[in-house]
Amino acid sequence: MSLTHTPPDTYHGWQAEKSGFIGNLSGVGFSLVAASSVIAMIPIYLHSWSGALVALPLAGLLLLLAYGRVMGLAAEEWIFLAVRHQIAVATRRNLFYSGVFAPADKDGNQPMDLPGTLARLRILTASDGQGGKVGIAHNPIDSTYTLVARITFPGLALVDTDRQNARVRQWATFLRSQCKEDGAIVRLQVHQRSLPDDGEALRSWTARHTSPDAPPVAVQALGELMASAGPAATIRETYLSVTLSSARARLAVRGAGGGQIGAAAVLVREFNAMTGTLSSAGLQVVEVLDPRRVAAVIRTAFDPDSQQMLSARTSAAGTEGWTGTAPGLDPALAGPAAAETTWGLYQHDGAWTVTYQVRGFPQSEVFATFLQPLLRPRSNARRSMSLVYEPVGPSKARRELSRERSKRQAAGILRQKTGRAESEDERREDAVARDQDIARASGQGVVRMVALIAVTVTTLEELETACAELQADASDAGLELRRCWGAMDEAFAAAALPLGMGLPPRRTAL
Repeated sequence: MSLTHTPPDTYHGWQAEKSGFIGNLSGVGFSLVAASSVIAMIPIYLHSWSGALVALPLAGLLLLLAYGRVMGLAAEEWIFLAVRHQIAVATRRNLFYSGVFAPADKDGNQPMDLPGTLARLRILTASDGQGGKVGIAHNPIDSTYTLVARITFPGLALVDTDRQNARVRQWATFLRSQCKEDGAIVRLQVHQRSLPDDGEALRSWTARHTSPDAPPVAVQALGELMASAGPAATIRETYLSVTLSSARARLAVRGAGGGQIGAAAVLVREFNAMTGTLSSAGLQVVEVLDPRRVAAVIRTAFDPDSQQMLSARTSAAGTEGWTGTAPGLDPALAGPAAAETTWGLYQHDGAWTVTYQVRGFPQSEVFATFLQPLLRPRSNARRSMSLVYEPVGPSKARRELSRERSKRQAAGILRQKTGRAESEDERREDAVARDQDIARASGQGVVRMVALIAVTVTTLEELETACAELQADASDAGLELRRCWGAMDEAFAAAALPLGMGLPPRRTAL
């Protein structure tokens, strides 16, 4: 009898989203090129050499703004971010103060007070249909509702390849099932945190289970062991966020009672329908977070020092006959006491965070575990990684892929006319785009995706070391990272919080 070994599946072909108005130029970039061409032609039309001394340098400057790159950003995008940041600094909108300064409502109560783009969010309370409560993050500007669930999974590194391949395929099946025409679910976010374990849960469990008759020497040895090993450990928290658009689901929302109550009911119903497919992929829903636990997740991201207090509260609430404070936190206390946004750093309460966006995935074939280096345990910093997905409906996917293929074909014709040879990167991108369109036509789903990683420290002197370690781990994973310059507060909200944020609308040609 011969034993067969199934090789693990490999993955490749991530397609960068094109957002250019023409080619790789944005609408502003195309306008700069057009203006440059017009200015360069003026002295020729006027037959003026003195005019050329002024027009040609100006035309060159406009071309530089259109095609120049500054740390991965187009020059015109960099200038836009810089101007926006300087305006925010001048008007002090980069500063946030809450706590005793938080505004109170007409009844004298202080509602949840969050900085920046999070200020519009409200945490609603909904029924889970089984007598429990669910916390729903409501964004009234976008008319979206987000449910957050804590999940667990057995991991991929230590399982056999057949099971590993099956789990990844089931996750792909889950994503494909959300690519429905005019589907109500507009975003899915997988959020994972890797943070130092303070050992509070272990100490609380040990105190509850230590026998009064235990030898004092054994109790002392166990206490010394926990004191040395507990803080050196790390824990991981994984969350799945599901975001519903009330505009897309207006008929279902109306049938469920309308308004916020109807939207929350539809979202809970949609999530319950997902649990079967999630279980097939090896993901187990531990709990759907209630309002207090959603607030605790937000609070611990802004204030890592609160992790120990909230962990102790959760451990104490697990004791029999507990009548003290419930696990979690009052939503009114979810936000930071103070925060400040600088050009390349975000300071919140007693911590500092730098956020990166994954700008390039591996071009070669990789295994399903290629992201593991990003969440390696670190004793000096906590890391948060968010993968945000937007399911694209079949009709929209067909239109967008057709538009991209047409733009690529036009670019190829232009290369032939100008005599420029096709580069290997362009050839590879064309092949990936063609394979993607073939997969879509055969019934596969299409999703937009963005990956963001945040590194947080509580000691400023350790920040650059933590950032260097993250970039080294990203290099091991084959990823290209770019620091989110000029937008650290918005990037923090997307990377460090499981609230379904972080994927901007797709920019297309007008």
